[in-house]
Amino acid sequence: MPKQRNNIINAIRDIIEVILKALGNSNKTRTWHQHVVPYEDGWAVRREGNKRITSKHRKQSTAIRKAKAIAKRKDSDVIIHRESGGIRDRISYD
Repeated sequence: MPKQRNNIINAIRDIIEVILKALGNSNKTRTWHQHVVPYEDGWAVRREGNKRITSKHRKQSTAIRKAKAIAKRKDSDVIIHRESGGIRDRISYD
């Protein structure tokens, strides 16, 4: 009987470990990827996952330069969007 109890306890322990690992993987750390997106009458730089913008620009080229500067410091990517919202290009600095 004690041997069977130990087997059950070990099985429960294994199940709990699997669940905790799965939960830990779903809580990934945020990235520093910078998105260049259409914004009002111009363009904006926005960190991936943020609702607020980092900076606002009249021209897309200026927004791209700003996003590149941030991405280089953070070893991340720049994702450039089209005016329609689709992705035009991705530049990686990792």
